[in-house]
Amino acid sequence: MARNVAPVSELQEKVVFINRVSKVVKGGRRFSLSALVVVGDGEGRIGIGMGKSSEVPNAIKKAIDDAKKNMFTVPVVNGTLPHEAIGEFGAARVVLKPAAPGCGVIAGGPARAVLELAGYTDVLTKSLGSSNPVNVVKATGEGLKSMQFSHEVARRRGKTVEEMFHVKPAVSAKTTAAVTAEDGETMSDFTEYDDGARTAVDTNVVDTDAAQDDAAKDAVNRAAAADQEVVGAVLNEVFDGPAPDSAIADAVDEEVLRVAEADIATGVAE
Repeated sequence: MARNVAPVSELQEKVVFINRVSKVVKGGRRFSLSALVVVGDGEGRIGIGMGKSSEVPNAIKKAIDDAKKNMFTVPVVNGTLPHEAIGEFGAARVVLKPAAPGCGVIAGGPARAVLELAGYTDVLTKSLGSSNPVNVVKATGEGLKSMQFSHEVARRRGKTVEEMFHVKPAVSAKTTAAVTAEDGETMSDFTEYDDGARTAVDTNVVDTDAAQDDAAKDAVNRAAAADQEVVGAVLNEVFDGPAPDSAIADAVDEEVLRVAEADIATGVAE
């Protein structure tokens, strides 16, 4: 059976765990080393491999070769996962969740190695069950293998992505020429008055606003005159004759100030 072997120049390698094992034989113990290595191209292709040897370099080399022979592809959508998933292997369970941009890879050592070499930049993970590095790495790999693109699921169901998620397709904006071609009419057909009529309407609006402003000013002036007459009558009695204009003006100003302060105090109290 053909294996998915990637070119060496495309891959990055990371040693996750090196374990020393011993075998008891007649006459003593024999020690050997096992290495767990993850390789990936950072664009959605990763591989997991193990190797054993009496020397560390040989064990790592065997693990790298084994990982390159067992490459698989995982979906990467804008640096994160397309959906939530749970990977299981042995007694280890790893929960994988998409994350917002800028969140980073929130994962432990074994799971982080797999996710970073696969090309993920924003992922949330939680390891449940066994903490054995071999089981955690393989559980992470199983969780990523279970990921699916939405367009793949829609194709298997014989639907579009919009139909599967009950989303209305976006309606493209129509140009003026397209609308004219459909309706057979132009904007000039709907014009009800010419430029002269439009100018007349604008002039009437301006005249109306000016008339309203003039009426408001007249009302203010009449109110001020009435206040001045009342104050003048009171001061005439005080002076036993015609009061000076300056005294009337000062009294009017004081009355206006008193009314304004009373209004402000009432507004604060409310």
